[in-house]
Amino acid sequence: MYLLNIETATKNCSVAIAKNGQTVLCKEIANEGYSHAEKLHVFIEELLNETSITFKDLSAIAVSQGPGSYTGLRIGVSAAKGLCYALNIPLIAVDTLSSLAEQVVEKDGLIIPMIDARRMEVYCAVFNSNKEMIREVRADILSEESFSNYSEKIYFVGDSSEKAKSVLTNSNFIFKDEIIYPSSRWMSELSYRKFLKSEFEDVAYFEPYYLKDFMLVK
Repeated sequence: MYLLNIETATKNCSVAIAKNGQTVLCKEIANEGYSHAEKLHVFIEELLNETSITFKDLSAIAVSQGPGSYTGLRIGVSAAKGLCYALNIPLIAVDTLSSLAEQVVEKDGLIIPMIDARRMEVYCAVFNSNKEMIREVRADILSEESFSNYSEKIYFVGDSSEKAKSVLTNSNFIFKDEIIYPSSRWMSELSYRKFLKSEFEDVAYFEPYYLKDFMLVK
């Protein structure tokens, strides 16, 4: 059973094909220019060609639901919805911060994935060592007091680490600098679990989880 996973919530344009929850092949690129519009469909086509899997072999499409970049999310969700409609297969939404947390291999403490917002603001949530969300997704403004109510080890991941380090200095704070972006590679198990539970979205009405209203700036 094959699922196509699409991740475009950050600078990382990432697509993977998974079989029964295991990633078969992943293609991704992260750059400052947000190449999602030009790369996403190319990656999908390359994945299918290189794995000899056809669109008809896909059982569902999974897409990163946010929070994250407004434009990136729109591109990923639009592509996923279009494929689901054309192929008449289900749409699965995967929380972006959950797929970031999945990349942490340590089995102790807490995990706080963070996605960069403006200035000292981040989109973040808190997960336990079993990768279960124990504090909902929020837009937080980082300060010296942030997360000081936790005494456990905290593993921070995401693209906000550099600015977070300037204020988050407690001895139990550990920054996993190698984990920067969410990836479709780490969506595979999450989307498979949702597929088995038939946790599908309405293709016509599903919208990304922006968390904050879109703001146009000059």
